[in-house]
Amino acid sequence: MNDRIACDVAGGVADVRLMRADKMNALDEAMFLALLEVGQRLTAEPGLRAVVLSGEGRAFCAGLDMASFAGMASPSAAPPEDRLGLRTLKARTHGLANSVQQVAWQWRELPVPVIAAVHGVAFGGGFQIMLGADLRYAAPATKFSVMEIKWGLVPDMAGTQLMHHLARDDVVRELTYTGRVFAAEEALAYGFVTRLADDPRAAALATARELAAKSPNAIRAAKRLLNLASTSDAATGLMAESVEQQALIGSPNQLEAVMANLAKREARFADA
Repeated sequence: MNDRIACDVAGGVADVRLMRADKMNALDEAMFLALLEVGQRLTAEPGLRAVVLSGEGRAFCAGLDMASFAGMASPSAAPPEDRLGLRTLKARTHGLANSVQQVAWQWRELPVPVIAAVHGVAFGGGFQIMLGADLRYAAPATKFSVMEIKWGLVPDMAGTQLMHHLARDDVVRELTYTGRVFAAEEALAYGFVTRLADDPRAAALATARELAAKSPNAIRAAKRLLNLASTSDAATGLMAESVEQQALIGSPNQLEAVMANLAKREARFADA
């Protein structure tokens, strides 16, 4: 990672912060690369149980830093400058996704819950990164926008796939076609925000610590099932429930959950 991202892990909770506060955490090449690196690190982080994603300064993320990308997107740009693959977006560099999409999609793929704590603005790419989280807590004054149309572009950081699982089709279309800025109350009503909180980062960390105290095997199984539910048919989903539950019943952490509840004590779960 570079100076764009801070990541501290304690008690199984990763506290990930975008650190380009002077630019409202706008996405330049260094920020993209740092986000990809932190995603790779967390995928392999031992004992990880939850992640909180937030932005330092006045905003969560103001979206793409267009000034920094103007030269990179040019056909005349030197190949070493295209580390994100902007001229080869159709190449799948991260499983289903390209590098740009992976910056948002990786939060969905992490095996543990991810909570985005959003304040200030979440515009364009920042909005799409937020949508990749399992839960999204926002300050009441936060502003949002699917802003790509302003620059003659479309959402291409997995936004189209993430939005339509959360909001009605016509709402997604209206926001994408117009690029209008909308308020936190609207975002909550549409389904893009889980809940409003005066201090979303504190609320997100509190929830993350609560989740970290649950059976990590059950939490990871639940995330796999819920991810699958958004793309599978009923038969596949129902069988997946049975497979996951069969593996959990009688396992050490499941037995510990039962014993802790019966004894009215705090559970002591082993890492998944």
